[in-house]
Amino acid sequence: MKICETTEKALIEEIVCIHMQAFEGFFLTELGKGFLKTLYKGYMDDEKSGILVAKEKGKLLGFVAYSKDYSAFFKGLIKRKIIQFGFYSMLAFIKHPSFLKRLIGAFGKSDEVAREEKYVELSSIAVKKEIESKGVGSKMINKLKEITDFTEYKYISLETDAENNDKVNGFYKKNGFELTREYGTKYGRKMNEYRYAKNMVTQ
Repeated sequence: MKICETTEKALIEEIVCIHMQAFEGFFLTELGKGFLKTLYKGYMDDEKSGILVAKEKGKLLGFVAYSKDYSAFFKGLIKRKIIQFGFYSMLAFIKHPSFLKRLIGAFGKSDEVAREEKYVELSSIAVKKEIESKGVGSKMINKLKEITDFTEYKYISLETDAENNDKVNGFYKKNGFELTREYGTKYGRKMNEYRYAKNMVTQ
């Protein structure tokens, strides 16, 4: 198995398919393939962001999207792709009028994730469901740790659902992440924030 950084736009279709399978029913998935393609192309194009992929015998097994400046990433992405995001957001609103507040909130994401310290955001990780038990996710996280310069970036951060999500929460704890914050979104969703730093003591 090979874990590597990719800028291959030809992989976007597969990345989106894996995302939609792994996050069925989630807000971003409901925004559609066009929205997700634009989003993941943005990670490839941004100089401080990227996508790691796991491949075996030429087949894509999973991916990790990350950013070393999450706030600037969102600002730049919206600025560069405002027409595309506006179009896909309009389509999503027509299908799901209740999405309006969340769409507005999504465009303000850059302010929510801004912090004084420098950190790496693990914004998305997914593997094909049929190989979830083969350790692909852990290997991709280890690769992200490996390429993160912890003398410059204080920690790797991620967020996930707190409720009905024991398997995923356990996965992050198993991979050395510590729960640092529990909070509720304005939409009533309870979330956990995890961080990994070399100086953290894990249980």
